[in-house]
Amino acid sequence: MTPRRQNSTTGRPPGFVYRESKHGMLRRSGQFVLHAEGVALTKLAAQYGTPVYVYSRETIDSRYDVFDGAFRAVPHTICYSVKANSNLSILRLLARKGCGFDVVSGGELERVLTADRKAARKVVFSGVGKTREELTAGLKAGILLFNVESESELSALAECAGRLRRTAPVAVRVNPDVAAETHPYISTGLHQHKFGVPIREARALYAKASGTRHLKVGGVSVHIGSQITDVAPFGEAMTRIAELVRALRDDGHGIAYVDAGGGLGIAYDQPEPADFCSYVESYARALTTPLQGLDVHLLLEPGRAIVGPAGVLLTSVVYRKTNAGKRFLVVDAAMNDMIRPALYGAYHEIVPVTMDAGKSEVVDIVGPVCETGDFFARDRELPIVAEGDLLAILDVGAYGMVLSSNYNTRPRPAEVLVAGKSAKVIRRREKVADLLRAEV
Repeated sequence: MTPRRQNSTTGRPPGFVYRESKHGMLRRSGQFVLHAEGVALTKLAAQYGTPVYVYSRETIDSRYDVFDGAFRAVPHTICYSVKANSNLSILRLLARKGCGFDVVSGGELERVLTADRKAARKVVFSGVGKTREELTAGLKAGILLFNVESESELSALAECAGRLRRTAPVAVRVNPDVAAETHPYISTGLHQHKFGVPIREARALYAKASGTRHLKVGGVSVHIGSQITDVAPFGEAMTRIAELVRALRDDGHGIAYVDAGGGLGIAYDQPEPADFCSYVESYARALTTPLQGLDVHLLLEPGRAIVGPAGVLLTSVVYRKTNAGKRFLVVDAAMNDMIRPALYGAYHEIVPVTMDAGKSEVVDIVGPVCETGDFFARDRELPIVAEGDLLAILDVGAYGMVLSSNYNTRPRPAEVLVAGKSAKVIRRREKVADLLRAEV
């Protein structure tokens, strides 16, 4: 296994790179330490303990800029998907860049308003089960658009808007029945999924919306799933949406926005396309080509593709263990800290923080939680590490901390944001006392 170097050909963003260790008068050659930008991860582990999430600000900045630039030829707003990583510091960072936000709960809306109250006018509110309290919160905040997912929700929104004497801007999330190659738990674009309204039923729902006081039709919304790495399904979905927009305009509706959703994937188990810019440009062409001539404002909801590669989870090897020839590394992180491998069977690359040229071995990397499903990797070839050594689980900036829990009464990790040679805690490590405080 070769260490990652800056500007390597692996195609990964440069936020996390190996740099040669240079300590003291006798510099030990051949040993490399993984850095977050200009800070050694060994230093962060010593200062903040493990497990700990570490994020690269430069990676978030640069990947957002790539998305924004890819759609420069059309009116657009990037509405970052808050569910990918909802830390307030990350939301503030994106808000300062002019980013909008896609929220799926009242709690996420409150996070956005806490990060930057002015960002409300760039918020789209998605989700299949919005409560009246959540709808009311969105109306009071003055958000850009409600992505409505059923006739019942449309009625509830009209009721809430009428009570407040406000007009609710509405898009209907339509289900285009487009298949995407992804995990079945995160595929959303087929008729058997709970999301959206069948596209053939959409015109009737728009007719109801336009005839309802306190509702104003503003756009069309679609989202076919997450972690999709082939851009063709996006183009297929957008072709169907373009046809619907034309039909709705023929019906007299003013369609100003098309919300294309998110879902563009990242490469967990192989190098990302060597040119991330070209990858996003191809995605942009797939979405914008079918919309040519429609004069719509495009809304985009990337999450994982912006923050996924921007994060690592640092963990320490607590024990080495062998059961009848089967080798295990027991680490101090667990499925409650990062559940994707247990939940989806997801692959994450795992590397030693300090890399020496040497032998490798095949191991299972497991946590301390009392579940057989508490693992990060099975039968993974890894350079031999000792008890007390550090490992970095890569590409956990999205759907890492946000899916964490306190299972086994385990306090959740700290989160640290690195910018150049500085690092700051953006979420303190929990203590057991924090977990008990709310119980009576």
